[in-house]
Amino acid sequence: MLKGKSAIVTGSTSGIGKGIAEALAGSGVNVMLNGFGDAAEIERQRAALASATRVEVAYHPADMSKPADIRDMIASAEKTFGGVDILVNNAGIQHVAPIEQFPDDKWDAIIAINLSSAFHAIKAALPGMRARKWGRIINIASAHGLVASAEKSAYVSAKHGIMGLTKTVGLETAGSGITCVAICPGWVLTPLVQKQIDAKAAAEDLSPEAAKMALVGEKQPSKEFTTPEQIGQTVLFLCSPAADQITGSAISLDGGWVSQ
Repeated sequence: MLKGKSAIVTGSTSGIGKGIAEALAGSGVNVMLNGFGDAAEIERQRAALASATRVEVAYHPADMSKPADIRDMIASAEKTFGGVDILVNNAGIQHVAPIEQFPDDKWDAIIAINLSSAFHAIKAALPGMRARKWGRIINIASAHGLVASAEKSAYVSAKHGIMGLTKTVGLETAGSGITCVAICPGWVLTPLVQKQIDAKAAAEDLSPEAAKMALVGEKQPSKEFTTPEQIGQTVLFLCSPAADQITGSAISLDGGWVSQ
């Protein structure tokens, strides 16, 4: 169904983005990876995914806090693949602190990478999608795009902003063959979340497993982590004809978090 389409997945060298990139490549989609990490390891990952799926897998090192880098990444994918059909805005960072102690530079970085990067990527990718009369823009938001938690002022603000951006782009592209949807995962066991687990274990003198269960159980009634693979499969559904009328909206994969 998606064979021959092309995608960019930002922040795809680990965690959620890696799971999404693997799902798309496994369905015949050419994929451009993006993210930070050891250059040799990223190349090994790129080559392994290309070999396993027999699609074209490229990599672009764009710093998602820099609009010029983002525009260059979109242009590079269009040159490499002939177009960008699927854009997954996934890149994100986190910092946890009370607002009075929240560092200004952390606020600026989180807003830039978690929110503004999606604006710049969508703006650059949309003309090509409009020309082809088909496109999928999938923004990885969070349960924190719908509800808040203490000590996450920048992250919650950015993810709520992603929800507003999703709604606006959904309205502006309605009826064009292009959709824009936000996926709102709950707790996903990624390196970002592992840092919070480790901090909780240290602060409360808990074992790593006890800290993990305490973290997920506090918010997520299922008491189970959402997985990158589940998010990847949701992306595939959103790229299918079954999802043609899902736009400007949010899909929660949160084990019941926001139903409370």
